[in-house]
Amino acid sequence: MIRFIFWRVIVLAVSGLAVGAELQSPAPAQNSEPIAAIAAGTRTDANAAWWGFNAEDSTEALQSAIDSGAKTITVPYVGAPWIVRPIKLRSNLELLFEPGVLVLAKKGEFKGKGDSLFSAEDMTDITVRGYGATLRMHKKDYQSADYEKAEWRMGFAFDGCKRVLVEGVRVESSGGDGFYIGATAENRWCEDVTLRNCVCVDHHRQGLSVISAQNLLVENCVFSGTSGTAPQAGIDLEPNAPEERLVNCHFRNCTMENNAGSGILVYLKPLRSTSEPVSIRFENCVVRMGSVGMTMADYTNVDMEGSSGVTVAAVRDDGPQGLIEFVNCTTENTAEESLALSEKSAKAARVRFENCRFGESWVAAVREYSGVRASIMLMGRRPDVAVDLGGVEFADCHVYGTEDRPAIAYVPGSEDTGLREVSGTLTVHSPVRPEGLDGQQVPNLTSISLEIVTAGK
Repeated sequence: MIRFIFWRVIVLAVSGLAVGAELQSPAPAQNSEPIAAIAAGTRTDANAAWWGFNAEDSTEALQSAIDSGAKTITVPYVGAPWIVRPIKLRSNLELLFEPGVLVLAKKGEFKGKGDSLFSAEDMTDITVRGYGATLRMHKKDYQSADYEKAEWRMGFAFDGCKRVLVEGVRVESSGGDGFYIGATAENRWCEDVTLRNCVCVDHHRQGLSVISAQNLLVENCVFSGTSGTAPQAGIDLEPNAPEERLVNCHFRNCTMENNAGSGILVYLKPLRSTSEPVSIRFENCVVRMGSVGMTMADYTNVDMEGSSGVTVAAVRDDGPQGLIEFVNCTTENTAEESLALSEKSAKAARVRFENCRFGESWVAAVREYSGVRASIMLMGRRPDVAVDLGGVEFADCHVYGTEDRPAIAYVPGSEDTGLREVSGTLTVHSPVRPEGLDGQQVPNLTSISLEIVTAGK
């Protein structure tokens, strides 16, 4: 009992010192010995706290650890957030976040329109792992009048980088995209990039923007709650220039939920026939609004945001060749149509759906829209982009719905030449007979080889 009381007195005394100091943060102390070993090249691993964790602002500690040249840097759990200003990554880096770590963007900072939490330009061989870790920004702050309006305050921004792996991290509430994969003047695409087991929630523009990439793998990821500025997609593939590319981009086992825009958006307007042929594949992916198991009757919010489950748009008459494919994918309870194909030229890259399922659509009121409401919409809008529409295949695909509406419809533009090269089989599952089940009844679909049948026939 005496020993217990003795130690309790010591603890209280130490606590009293902290109170007497009015909780002033001491100057962060560096662990000079291992830092010197790294500088000398005799040690390759490091702990970011060696450079002095500071509960008010640990930017210098984390950035110094990265700049030290250590190959592997661990960001330890210290019982408080790592509050930082923008951090720059470098080549030949393995950055590890311990489970429970919270990296938090510093309040009042990130005033630059392109200030991202982590960024890298023209770097190579970067690995970031953070199973159980969270990286959080302050989206609502950036949307306020205190900040200059912008959409480029990313969680991670990789421009012109090669051999990048990010896995296991949760990225929240950026002022732009959770992840941005783009180009620089020196390197016109990122190459050999993998995002695995990541979660992107509540971003301002996109969960993931892919501007220019070759050999991209995104698997087992979730992109949800995007809302702020268009396009507001879960995943958006959208090049900025003809010399950029989308080559061997593979998305596997991903979920896109409750985004104010499309779950998946492929927008290729800047690419031309001279561009590298595209090769984009979505496999075993799900797009939905609401939660699993909801029915049409559960959607009572007449102001619910949302758009198409999948949108492929602006594939120009003089656009790139190649293939955009969706294999074993599902949309359900989409705010608007399950699938929108807008200005999709028959002369350019083909779009193929294999064993895909299009569930309930138009669960949002969308009161301002008075046009045709079909599960699958083929649309012509801008003749300057495409007038020769088509080039789509449905291989053993299924449409599900409870409302009396077309399974598929064509909404022509002012100068469209009609549809061609639309083929495959759509099986419709519905307790009512949707308008336009037969190819003869769907406007301008009479000359194509698309078979639409009802389940059981």
